[in-house]
Amino acid sequence: MNTMLRAGSLLALLGLMTTACGSDAPAEPAAGPVTIEGVGPVEADGALVGQLPDRLSEGDRISVATNAPYEPFIAFLEEGNQEDFVGLDHDLVLAASARLGLEAEFQQQPFDGLVPGLQAGKYDLIAGGITDNRERQEVASFVDYSASGTGVLTTGDNPEGIGAISDLCGLHVGVQQASRQQEILEEYAEENCDEPLEITSYPENTQAVTALKAGMVDAVGATQVNLVQTAAELGDEVELVIDPDHPNGYLASPNGFGFLKAEEELVEAYRAALQSLMDDGTYGQILAKWGQEAIALDEATVNQAID
Repeated sequence: MNTMLRAGSLLALLGLMTTACGSDAPAEPAAGPVTIEGVGPVEADGALVGQLPDRLSEGDRISVATNAPYEPFIAFLEEGNQEDFVGLDHDLVLAASARLGLEAEFQQQPFDGLVPGLQAGKYDLIAGGITDNRERQEVASFVDYSASGTGVLTTGDNPEGIGAISDLCGLHVGVQQASRQQEILEEYAEENCDEPLEITSYPENTQAVTALKAGMVDAVGATQVNLVQTAAELGDEVELVIDPDHPNGYLASPNGFGFLKAEEELVEAYRAALQSLMDDGTYGQILAKWGQEAIALDEATVNQAID
């Protein structure tokens, strides 16, 4: 009797093993949606998952290196915690990865170590307001998701009627000392202005804004992404000038997520994922969450550096 029971148990166990190993076994559950706070869930798209390189499959983790804080792109969730992040790039990378069925894990790294670490294979992707430029393209490819150039801020009543960078000719503009914007505006004035463009530089951009509020300058020139945040903080006191010919700012450089140049399939997969976020409105919602609609792109692109 005991022998028969043992035999029956063994046959039952073998039956379970055969079922588990057979073609009728249930597949492992696909990666669930990722919820972007303030935006909603983002689910995987099977067609996009199929574009991943062979080394990756749905449910895998992808490592992302960043350097926080660099707001609004990336910041720490709370002071003293360098493992949890928030920001525009954080949301976009999470969303694009989720669309590909991947889980993105962020890690803090020194800024000057991001590209060398990518080269050394320490992580798969770098993000955090990184400018796509030709020097970096020597070793990396960038999926461009925004662009920001030199923007213009004036007072809320805009007494000079500034509507474009060309309207700065003949006016007095404050900039941050030794900034790229100082160089750009000096070059612009020399090449395009019949009336002198007076430029005063300040040690900090916040001091240039203070001078604007005090009536010491007519406008402030700074990176548009920075001025978007300043305009949101100051409200009706100031006006962010949106130049119709340069909606992302004058000489706008793209910001991108960086990958090794050899990872062509992964680059294209993320470009396609980002495009899908643009198409379904998720991208616009994320930019709006961070007040950065002014740096949006109409199309996801690769390696569109201007210098």
